[in-house]
Amino acid sequence: MAFLFIFLLIIFIILYGPSKKKYHNYIQSLNKKEYPLKRFIPLGLYIMKSIKYKYNTKYDRNLYTKLIELYGFKNAKYYLEIHWGNRITYVLISLLVISILGMGIGQIGLGFIFLSIAILGAVIYGPDRDLNERLKRRYRMIRIDFPDFLNKLTLLVDAGLTVERSWEKIACENKSSRPLYEEIERVWLNIKGGKSQSEAYEDFARRCRAPEISKFISAILQNLRKGNDKLITILRVQASDCWEIRKNEAKKLGEEASSKLLFPMMIMFIAILIIVLTPAVLQLKGM
Repeated sequence: MAFLFIFLLIIFIILYGPSKKKYHNYIQSLNKKEYPLKRFIPLGLYIMKSIKYKYNTKYDRNLYTKLIELYGFKNAKYYLEIHWGNRITYVLISLLVISILGMGIGQIGLGFIFLSIAILGAVIYGPDRDLNERLKRRYRMIRIDFPDFLNKLTLLVDAGLTVERSWEKIACENKSSRPLYEEIERVWLNIKGGKSQSEAYEDFARRCRAPEISKFISAILQNLRKGNDKLITILRVQASDCWEIRKNEAKKLGEEASSKLLFPMMIMFIAILIIVLTPAVLQLKGM
C-alpha cells in the first residue's frame, strides 16, 4: 500500500503542474456545484489526452446523446471530455484515499479489499448516475412547465399573432432560467440566426423528449406546411391534456417525497427506541 501511495503521489506531483497550465482556462466555465473537484479535473483531462482516447465507443456515443440534451450540440463534445476527466480525477483521488487507509490498517484483509472495490465501483459509476439524475430532473421540470407555455402560446395565437411571433414574444419576455424556457429561447435564437422554423421546432422536440411536446410540434409543423384552421382548437385540447399530465407529475413528486422521508423516520424511531429501552435494560441487568 505504501508503494501504491508513493506511486500515485508522484503521478499527482508530476502531472498536476503541466495539466493545470494547459487546461486552466478550459475548465473556467464549469459549475463548482456540479463539479466539486473542478480544480483537479485538468489532471484527468491531461491523462485522457496523453493516452489519445478517441471518445468514439458505444458508451461514449450514448453519453454524447445525453449531454446534447443538457448542453446542446455545440457544447456536448466539451462536456464529454469533462465527464471523462472528472471520472479519472475521482478514481485517482479514491486510490490515494484507499492507499492511505491501507497503510493505516497495516494488514490488508478480505474486508478491506471488498471495501476498496465498492469505493472504486461507486466512484466510477458516480458521474453517470449524477448525469442520469440531472436528465431526470430536467425532463420532469420541462413536463411541469410545458402546460403554462402552451396556454400562453394558445392565447397569443388566438389573439391573432402567428406561431413565430407568439414564440418570440414568450422568449423575449421570459425571465426564468428553467430548462423549458432556456429551450424556448434557444429555438427563437436559432430562427433569428437563419435556421428554418420547421428545423428549429423539430430540434426543440428532440431535445425535450416529451411525448406531449412531440405531439404539439407535429401540430405546429402541419400548420406551417399545409395551414390548419383548427390549430387553436387542437392547441386548447393539448393544453387541457398537459394540465392532467402536470397533475400526475405533481402527484409523483409528492409520493417520492413521502418515500424519501420514510428512511429518516425509521432511523429516528430506532433511536427513540434505544433511548427509551436502554435504561430499562440496564435496570434489569442490575437486578
